[in-house]
Amino acid sequence: MSSQLKEPIFLLGNVRSGTTLVQDLFAIHPDVTPWFEPRTVWAYADPGRDHDRFVEADARPRVARYIRKRFLKHQNEHGGLRVMEKTPSNLMRVPYMHSIFPESKYVYVVRHPFSYLSSAEFRWRQAVHLRRVLERLWEAPKTQLHHYAGRLFLDHFNKKVLKRRHVSVWGVRYPGVMDDLKVLSTEQVIAKQWSECSRQMEEDMDQIGRDRFYCLRYEDLVANPIDTFTGVLSHFNLKLTDEIREALAEQIDSSRGTKWQRLNPEVLESCMPFLKDEMDRHGYSLEGLEYEQRTEQDVYQQSVESRSDIGSGGGISPLN
Repeated sequence: MSSQLKEPIFLLGNVRSGTTLVQDLFAIHPDVTPWFEPRTVWAYADPGRDHDRFVEADARPRVARYIRKRFLKHQNEHGGLRVMEKTPSNLMRVPYMHSIFPESKYVYVVRHPFSYLSSAEFRWRQAVHLRRVLERLWEAPKTQLHHYAGRLFLDHFNKKVLKRRHVSVWGVRYPGVMDDLKVLSTEQVIAKQWSECSRQMEEDMDQIGRDRFYCLRYEDLVANPIDTFTGVLSHFNLKLTDEIREALAEQIDSSRGTKWQRLNPEVLESCMPFLKDEMDRHGYSLEGLEYEQRTEQDVYQQSVESRSDIGSGGGISPLN
């Protein structure tokens, strides 16, 4: 059993953005072991926080020791292999992560927001996956379990008893998301999850140093899987193996890029004020898409006026 933690690999990306595929590909490498979303470990600094933004000040010495110890434990339980970890909410925690793991590098995955919106909206409709939640509760410090139990019950009650269409919050909880849920549609909140994460990542990469990040568009991986993933691996001093090459040929599905077309055009139009600037940043074309030019403030004002009689619903849960 080693007392030396190998440099972890961190995978950043929104939910439903191809991060599971990327982690699965890394997991094939003989020098790497995956760790799938240990959310309660990352939330150790403040499990009761109602958003996912954590910064350097949250990485207190006790917190840093605990999280590094958990990574070392995972490494030792998996043959001493290098840990490759992904947790979507870490898009809001890069300064916190860097303070705890200053030696590490990151791969940052971005997917076209229309594809993300379509896929994520389906997941907002589903009840919390009980098996997954129990796994995360098992990972949580026993002294912090009370922060999660009530939220788990509330989400199940809202879906199973009150028959609400969507869970309270699914995915990254940007600061202010709970207020937005009172006035915006679920689709608009999902769009803002995408854009807020993009904006925050740009700010944090500038602060920490862009050389530590490999930025990967999901569409580029689909279009040119071998060359693209070879570049990703080389960022972490890893080589493409024959097994990964075979998996790329088998698992890449180019048909998924058009599933967003199921969305109502009016829904897409209502989301554009939140998406346009960050779409431009990532090179996602708006060609052929007709929509009314409105600002985010316009959307908020209209939403407040049309939904003023609707109360807020649901709780918050970092377990989703």
